[in-house]
Amino acid sequence: MLKLVIFCIIIIGIAMLFLCVRLLFKKNGRFVKTHVSQSKAMRDRGITCVQSQDYAMRKKSPFAVKELSK
Repeated sequence: MLKLVIFCIIIIGIAMLFLCVRLLFKKNGRFVKTHVSQSKAMRDRGITCVQSQDYAMRKKSPFAVKELSK
């Protein structure tokens, strides 16, 4: 049981080291921005964040026509 715990801790440590390579060895190292709104290519194509699209669709338009209820 103890060997398994030590093995898991070693594996997790190695994985964390690989995740931090860019941060540790590159000057001004940062994680890659993966959010849609932070990608210039996506913005150029007109693709936006789902949350922003949802907010825009839910926002009440001042020009909307009120529906009649029966």
